[in-house]
Amino acid sequence: MEITELLKPNLMIMDLKATNKRGVLDEMISRLFEGGIIDNQDVYCQDILKREREATTGIGDGIAMPHARIDAVKQPAVLFARSRTGVDYDSLDGHPVYLFFMIAVPEHANEMHLQALAALSSLLLDSKLIKQLKDAATPEDVQQLFVKAQQKKTTQQAPQVTTTSNRPFLIAVTACPTGIAHTYMAESALHKAADQLGINLKVETNGSEGVKHALTATDIQKAAGVIVAADKKIAMNRFNGKPLLQVPVVDGIKRPEELLKQTLAGDVPTFHADGESASTQKKCTSGDGIWHHVYQDLMSGISNMLPFVVGGGILMALSFLLEQSLGKTSTAFIFLNSLGTNAFSFLIPILAGYIAYSIADRPALMPGFVGGYMATLASASIVKANGSAGFIGGISAGFLAGYIMIGLKHIFHKMPKSLDGLKPMIIFPVLGLLIVGALMYFLIDPIFSVVNLALVHFLTTMGTANAVLLGGILGGMQAIDLGGPVNKAAYTTAIGVLSATGNGSMMASVMIGGMVPPLAIALATTIWRHKFTADEQKAGISNYVLGISFITEGAIPFAIADPVRVIGSCLVGSILGGGLAQLWNVNVPAPHGGLWVVLLMHNPLLFVLALLIGSVVAGTIYGLWKPQL
Repeated sequence: MEITELLKPNLMIMDLKATNKRGVLDEMISRLFEGGIIDNQDVYCQDILKREREATTGIGDGIAMPHARIDAVKQPAVLFARSRTGVDYDSLDGHPVYLFFMIAVPEHANEMHLQALAALSSLLLDSKLIKQLKDAATPEDVQQLFVKAQQKKTTQQAPQVTTTSNRPFLIAVTACPTGIAHTYMAESALHKAADQLGINLKVETNGSEGVKHALTATDIQKAAGVIVAADKKIAMNRFNGKPLLQVPVVDGIKRPEELLKQTLAGDVPTFHADGESASTQKKCTSGDGIWHHVYQDLMSGISNMLPFVVGGGILMALSFLLEQSLGKTSTAFIFLNSLGTNAFSFLIPILAGYIAYSIADRPALMPGFVGGYMATLASASIVKANGSAGFIGGISAGFLAGYIMIGLKHIFHKMPKSLDGLKPMIIFPVLGLLIVGALMYFLIDPIFSVVNLALVHFLTTMGTANAVLLGGILGGMQAIDLGGPVNKAAYTTAIGVLSATGNGSMMASVMIGGMVPPLAIALATTIWRHKFTADEQKAGISNYVLGISFITEGAIPFAIADPVRVIGSCLVGSILGGGLAQLWNVNVPAPHGGLWVVLLMHNPLLFVLALLIGSVVAGTIYGLWKPQL
């Protein structure tokens, strides 16, 4: 999408009069109404404010992109506005915002909404453009700046490599789960590094706009190597036989020069497509080895499962709250409880299905779903355990379905081309389901149903000392990597216990452990202000909101700058808070929400007390430990 198509000079506000966030939004909304873009200011404003309550649209670097997709919008547009003095906008980096882009699209134009965000995000990575926008004199100047930036981006994205060029040629693919920001940030970073190193580079983006600048067969053939900076599945078999470096998308942003040099030097493995050799796509990528890909596959399953966890879990918790006042026979209780229960019944099949899909694509999805469903049923084979394989069995089903499907693809790779249609329609579904089903029925379900029952028995009968120890461990795991794999492992464990037993005691420890780091940062930056810069103090304030909302990642910027002190102090507080939750028998029936679901908890005051103690201890350690500026 050309953003200049939506960026209209007659709507621009070159000198905002408002000095606060709400005033800025009102001023821009009024201009949209005057320009005939929207027909109802109040309705549009409500949607804008609702989006801001979910998460600030102040993305950092002095930029904000408030946006709404609603029927009040008559025609799509992007309104540019500038503040000469800057506005406190609750931006992610805590800095004032000078440049505003209000995106308005009709309700039905979901694709345009995402495209506008993506197009703006990719252009505004250029610090030179941002400076020029701050200095622009007229709306026409702003329009021309974006025209030139778009032309530069188009030229840069598709370099013309001639036969006389002596510069080496590499290709890359960037992709992130949402496809809005990181995809294009990695693309831009790789292009800039390539220019500095004298390398011709073409980058394919797999973003919200779909695949852009698709790599052709000629591109792939000519390239000396391939960089895949992606956190989601992309088409890989086309790179068969090429030196290929596969890394997370964030590496494309943080260390593009290193990736380009490593690929150009040939210090990367050769990629082999499915069926080409015993090596699979999972083993042919570089870097972190098989365990990195196991983690990616597991995270794919968990990320697709989380909406069911949060939606179903919170509705079930609300039903328990209503039960106390209305009783079990009330319509409200029955409706909410059954709705939450129905959502929860999908957890393990969704987890298994999308693990399998991440490993072997669409053919593995069906056997993964069925294997995950079988893991929720009471074991009916060999061992009459009267229990299900649960989360562990579901995870096993996902990996089994994925790798079995890779094996089937390899086995039937050399079938005659005339019979290719049989593979997706008959061979893969029938054999995949048969093999996965047999392994689940005769092996996985019987074994893990016994393990699961033993685990449930341990959790329900363990003494106070063991409970406190386990709670401290789970709480501490939340603080070790602040949203990384260890953090997610603890969270998944608590969800498994909650879904298997209905007991939210482990969830209480995990939730407190995840809330302590941002709250500790907030307290330290408030009490020991003289030890922090002005920017750090502002970022610390936002951690109050992130902390009470159970968003651990708010502590990450501080941990990057000072990892030993931040993680060390938060680890102490999270272990303490998680252990106290078990000591005081706190129970959280909702898998997310932080203090926003405190009324649903068992012993809510003790939950708050454990959280305060952990946060104060961690914040005090960090504040005293941190040196003077």
